[in-house]
Amino acid sequence: MAYAYILESLRDGRYYIGSTIDIEKRLIDHKKGLTSTTKRFGGVKLVFSQEYSTIKEARIIERKLKNLKRKDYLKKIIEDGFIKIKP
Repeated sequence: MAYAYILESLRDGRYYIGSTIDIEKRLIDHKKGLTSTTKRFGGVKLVFSQEYSTIKEARIIERKLKNLKRKDYLKKIIEDGFIKIKP
């Protein structure tokens, strides 16, 4: 299994979008500051994740979400609890 996920900065509410095959390990890495992109976030919390059959599908979704560049779209995904975008 693979996952596309959204983290929220505890400092200022910014979002980080990622994908992984091991969501638990990846979240630990983010929280410990081992990931350079979220290290400056001042802590993060997982606000959304969705499972996919392959990492390729999860990465396609990650790319599509990053291209949205609109916080309101991400908030809607988090509220709805699923991503409507197809890989």
